Amino acid sequence: MPLPPVTDAYSARKVLREIEGRLRAEGVEGFREPPEEPTSCCGRGCEGCVWEGYFAAVGWWRDDALELLGRERG
Repeated sequence: MPLPPVTDAYSARKVLREIEGRLRAEGVEGFREPPEEPTSCCGRGCEGCVWEGYFAAVGWWRDDALELLGRERG
């Protein structure tokens, strides 16, 4: 099943759950923890909001995890 693009907190959580489940199912241990959700957002829609950085970090984490999973499968 294709993963949704990471564009908001809901999609980020969905991607993280899916990938973490795949890592567990494949028995992959020691992969770094996913990025933590921001707690410092003021809600004013700042240019360069902490959420934008978070969504990018989740995307990089997802890509690295999927690459690792691909290597684990052979």
